[in-house]
Amino acid sequence: MSTGNFYLDCVVRISAGFFCGLLLGLERKKRQHTVGLRTLILISMSCSLMGILSGYAATVSAAHSGDPTRIMAGVVTGIGFLGGGAIMRQGLNIRGLTSAAVIWTAAALGLACGAGLFLPAGIVLAAGIVSLVMFEKVEWRFFPAEKTKTIRLEYSGSSVNLELVKEVLVSSGFVMRDMNLSRSFEKDRTVLEYFVKSPSSVDSLSVCKRLENTGVLLNFTLSD
Repeated sequence: MSTGNFYLDCVVRISAGFFCGLLLGLERKKRQHTVGLRTLILISMSCSLMGILSGYAATVSAAHSGDPTRIMAGVVTGIGFLGGGAIMRQGLNIRGLTSAAVIWTAAALGLACGAGLFLPAGIVLAAGIVSLVMFEKVEWRFFPAEKTKTIRLEYSGSSVNLELVKEVLVSSGFVMRDMNLSRSFEKDRTVLEYFVKSPSSVDSLSVCKRLENTGVLLNFTLSD
């Protein structure tokens, strides 16, 4: 394969990886899952780059003594542990998935540069930076409900308008995930606990004020 055809093939493969990650990320975000656009785009593109690198290394090892794929395999295995260390759980939320994907992409870029595949590495680097910068704005614009939170409502008695509670929460930008209800007959209390996806900026006081019309509200708690 000529040099021109080889680089054209690299562009096609990396572009395919980009769009595969984009489509999968859109599906996950539409369903309000933690893994998003940028994470899956980076993973898909970097794996496309590693696939190109693997084929290139196999060709090189066939023409020379030694096996460069052994080092590559060791790097891929080791970088998984490093990326896993960047993922943390905070309350109901998981943080660091995109950082872990960036670590994975950095490993792929380093391997590609070490093998002399500068053009494919440059394409992935440029597309990765654009994804990190531009798609963050896309996610905040079209998928604002990012963090998982718990809304706890305590009412006096059992006269609670559940439909109105749901209407208030949904109109405030919350995405409903689950709801638990408990009733204390001894204290005559009704407790509603909602697990929701919350927008980054929400006026909690305004939401609390609107919920006062859903029953005799005693306590309102919004927490991670």
